[in-house]
Amino acid sequence: MEFDLDRSSPVPLYFQVAEQISEAIRTGELTPGSRLDNEILLADRLGLSRPTIRQAIQYLVDKGLLVRKRGVGTQVVHGQVKRSVELTSLYDDLRRAGQDPATRVLSIGTAAADETVAEVLAVPIGTEVMHLERLRFAAGEPLALLRNWLPLGLAPLTADALAERGLYELLRAAGVRMRVANQRIGARAASPAEARLLGERRGAPLLTMVRTTYDDQGRAVEHGSHAYRASHYSLEVTLIER
Repeated sequence: MEFDLDRSSPVPLYFQVAEQISEAIRTGELTPGSRLDNEILLADRLGLSRPTIRQAIQYLVDKGLLVRKRGVGTQVVHGQVKRSVELTSLYDDLRRAGQDPATRVLSIGTAAADETVAEVLAVPIGTEVMHLERLRFAAGEPLALLRNWLPLGLAPLTADALAERGLYELLRAAGVRMRVANQRIGARAASPAEARLLGERRGAPLLTMVRTTYDDQGRAVEHGSHAYRASHYSLEVTLIER
C-alpha cells in the first residue's frame, strides 16, 4: 500500500500512518492474514523513526486490527463482527457471515439455580438447571465467552454436539420454538481469566449481553450472560420513527 503523509500537519505522524493502514483494512486493500513490513523496513520506507512506526502499529494492535505473532510478524486480523439485534444465535450469525465459527466447550453440567437464574427461569432457588460455558471463535480468533442456563430436559445437550452446532440450532432440533427474548447490552472490563481466554490484555473492554429467551408458550427456555471482545464485535440496530 502507498502512504500519503503530511509532515506539516498538526496530526501526529504515527496517527497518520495508523489511520491509513486502518483505511486499507476497511476497504479490503489489506485483507485478513496480510503481513506488514517489519518496523525497520517500514520506517526506512517512509523516512520515519522506528518509535513512530512502533507507536502506529501498537495503536492498531490495541484496536484489534493487527496482531503480532512470534516468528510470523505483524498481520491483519479478521474484520469486526457486526451483528443485528435479532432473535438469532451468534453461531448462526457467524456462519451466515462466512466467519467460520468454532466452539470450545469449557464446561457442561447441572448447577443449582441462584437467585438471578431462578427468577428469570421461573424456578425455585436451588433447582437443578443445565449450565454451559463455551468459548466461541470466529475465523480462528477467540470472540466471545458464552455462559448459559436452561431448564433440564429441553434438549439432549452434549459437549460434542455443542462443539459442532449452535445452542439455538440444537434447541430448535429438539422442538423448542423460541419466539421472543429480553436483552440487555452493556460493557465492562475483562477479568484476568476472561482476558486469558479471549486473548486480550487484562482490563480490556468487553461488550456484554444478558438475554432471556421465551418459547411460544411464554416459558423461559434459556438465559445467557455473554462477553464479547469490543475490538472484534459490535451490534447494529435499525431505528424507526413513530
